[in-house]
Amino acid sequence: MGSPAMLRRAYDERTRTRPSRLIAARPSPGDLPTAPPIPLSPRPWPVITIRPIRRALLPVDDEAADRVSAPNYDEFQSDQEVRALIRRAPESVLRVTMPHCDPGAEDKVAADSPPALARAAANMRALIDSDSVRAAHDLLYVYRIDDPARPGIDQIGLGGMARIDEIRTDASPAAPIIRNEGVREPKARGRAQLIEATSAFIGTVNCAVLDASGAFAHALERLASDRAPDHGADDSRGCRHDIWLIDDASIQARLIALAAAEPEAYVADGNHRSAAAAMLDREHFLCVFFPLERMSLAPYNRLVRDIGLDDEVVLAGLRERFAIEEVPGAHQPARTHQIGLYTGRAWYRLRPLPGSYDERNAVECIDADIVQRNFFKAVLGIAEPGDHRLNFVGGDRDLDFLQAGVDSGEYRYAVTLAPVTLGQFAAVCRQNRIMPPKSTWFQPKIRSGLVVALEEESPQPK
Repeated sequence: MGSPAMLRRAYDERTRTRPSRLIAARPSPGDLPTAPPIPLSPRPWPVITIRPIRRALLPVDDEAADRVSAPNYDEFQSDQEVRALIRRAPESVLRVTMPHCDPGAEDKVAADSPPALARAAANMRALIDSDSVRAAHDLLYVYRIDDPARPGIDQIGLGGMARIDEIRTDASPAAPIIRNEGVREPKARGRAQLIEATSAFIGTVNCAVLDASGAFAHALERLASDRAPDHGADDSRGCRHDIWLIDDASIQARLIALAAAEPEAYVADGNHRSAAAAMLDREHFLCVFFPLERMSLAPYNRLVRDIGLDDEVVLAGLRERFAIEEVPGAHQPARTHQIGLYTGRAWYRLRPLPGSYDERNAVECIDADIVQRNFFKAVLGIAEPGDHRLNFVGGDRDLDFLQAGVDSGEYRYAVTLAPVTLGQFAAVCRQNRIMPPKSTWFQPKIRSGLVVALEEESPQPK
């Protein structure tokens, strides 16, 4: 399925002026594109509401941002990876978001155990008291990611607090923020306990808006081009994450109105973070809204443990549902409906046969769902995506990692999938359906710790 026509709009290079590293004057409100005014009377349909962060915790400069910020808790394959990063960066916010991995934590303590949550609270207080952070009040922010893998395209968005009651549910079917992932109650509860223990929103929800006119992205780029960022950090992939703080009330009003003009937003990353806030009856959650066309998806691959079937039996079962051909080397598909399979002896390319999915159903068209139904369930007998014999490997791991998992004997098969397209993602949201589990790996991801929203109960920063 191709992207919608609106996603094919040519990118205007004139909007990509890079900011000078010299401090420049803030733009006056009149410099921003005209936006629809915030209506005084209720509109006949819900609107997206983004509000300033009342109390924010921020790195004091770029060096502090490098020390404090970190990948999200769910970007790691193991706790050992988290512990290694904390050893390299002892001020990392991971000491708060993954407290059971803190060097001082007891061995094998559960992430949501009382000792771990107490450690998270203590580490949060230590972070607030450190010289690496400062307090700010009543601000929105521009978040821009420069990805060297996508030259010429900046992922730029508007950050602030979004409303819980604007998330679409059975009780509010017209709400404008659309979730597309099933929420697992234990995972959401763990994040809720962390919010409660730390009195802070550290993880950020990533939402996509269509921005059909381009006005939203243009306004953000205009702000970013007129002065240097307030702080920023580099990640391990070489992406640059920069933050511009917006505290001018008139500029905030223009940006709020531009967000409100969007008919809907799609949760791209952070469904459980928003669900955690809802569990606690909070009114808001920390969020960045990005134009969908500026975002990108990476592959989300699978490793499968041995279930005791011979390769000949597995391949025979697959031939009833896929066209199969052996390929000479490692195969990471770039196009949908081309699936890679590594058995330890050979790589194969699989193409689903007609009838293996319903083209009218946006979910069934996604390769992760095709593989789950026609391979894992029908051939291997693994009925549930959450089965312990399946391991999901995000786009930050390469084919060597997958092959090593099979060659070591830890896994029996590696399955590689093309990235879900932006058009497929939007179609599932518009049909009010749920994405197949572990099917979308948006990359690059928002970095934790660059902006933290403090609750009223949290200690007062310096």
